[in-house]
Amino acid sequence: MSQTQLPALRIGLAGLGTVGLGVVKIVQRHGDLLAARAGRKVEIVAVSARDPKKARGVDLSSYAWESDPVALAKRGDIDVFVEVMGGHEGPARLATEAAIAAGHDVVTANKALLAHHGHALALSAEAAGRVIRFEAAVAGGIPVIKALTEGLAANQIRRVIGVMNGTCNYILTRMEATGQGYNVLFDECAKLGYLEADPNLDVGGIDAGHKLSLLSAIAFGTQVSFDAVELEGIQNVSLDDIGLARDMGYRIKLLGVAQMTGRGLEQRMTPCLVPADSPLGQLQGGTNMVVLEGDSVGQIVLRGAGAGEGPTASAVMADVMDLARGTRLATFGQPAASLAQPIAAKTATPAAWYLRMTLLDKPGALAKIATCLGEAGVSIDQMRQYGHPGANAPVLIVTHKATREDIDHALGHFAGTGVLVGAPVALRIEEV
Repeated sequence: MSQTQLPALRIGLAGLGTVGLGVVKIVQRHGDLLAARAGRKVEIVAVSARDPKKARGVDLSSYAWESDPVALAKRGDIDVFVEVMGGHEGPARLATEAAIAAGHDVVTANKALLAHHGHALALSAEAAGRVIRFEAAVAGGIPVIKALTEGLAANQIRRVIGVMNGTCNYILTRMEATGQGYNVLFDECAKLGYLEADPNLDVGGIDAGHKLSLLSAIAFGTQVSFDAVELEGIQNVSLDDIGLARDMGYRIKLLGVAQMTGRGLEQRMTPCLVPADSPLGQLQGGTNMVVLEGDSVGQIVLRGAGAGEGPTASAVMADVMDLARGTRLATFGQPAASLAQPIAAKTATPAAWYLRMTLLDKPGALAKIATCLGEAGVSIDQMRQYGHPGANAPVLIVTHKATREDIDHALGHFAGTGVLVGAPVALRIEEV
């Protein structure tokens, strides 16, 4: 059978929210283009969502309707089950498992599902000769999964680093640009529809942590270990921190970092300072950026829209097109049975640290803080004391490289000095 005579690739689409409708629009708008590029027709044959009567602005009349996504996943007239419902338990997980059992390939945008159950699902799929693809689950329209599994397959990956949540980047860059505080911009994001139903998934770093754990598994050949990702959100980043960082030539980003070290696998999703003139430092608004570092290729920078109907649906269809062309890869770039159980690093790679605190304005206060740092093995690179009208003195310290444990040790002793007003702020300065 020639390529042009291949039967159509038939899609069962579960979820008709923003991303699902984006998939429908691409298939309907670019049917001829998809067929030309895949060598076969790509068509949707059945869909599933909660409300069949809801007006969605697209013509769904030619598709079979299933109110139960598990029933859709079991249909015999589909080849690929596309899951864009979300959620790591319930219908999404049950339907994905059912699709694999029914002999279907799976394309998903569900980062939470794979972060919690990816290894088990990959084992099941590969045992059944099926494929799970998830380009849309990480960084929206940026083809970072394909870059790791294909373009950089000959490299030993040294580090994965990036901004992977557009909402957090929007808030932080708007804080700098407008002088408005976190709470005001959080409310603005809510009104614009930028936040997840549970906002802590965004601002708490959980959404981005899911993404980092998936990239880490591919990059380092390990089982997904989301529970080992160090998570810290942006809720406590203040305008003072934004301004002081800028004055020193840095910007604050919610930054994901994964690297394999002699101490084990480091995975962090935390607010960090990055050089303002670096690609990450220049990233504005809701855009995502992932930097991949390989031993042969060096540093690769991928930048683009991290969410939204078009970009995410584009990534879904990129996976569908690979399947239509016959491209079949192991879920995480190598057979799931060969993925190592990762050992989480107990100590992160040392780094310089930004420390901001307020001290009582009295003789010897700063010397006591310096003594605490010295006793913890932390040396001072820069120290600034700012003008102040009252009895309290704002102080900024930048350390030489130190471990988080040494920083925490010093912070723990600050309280006993009797000169500290409020809680100090400690942010890692990441070399990029």
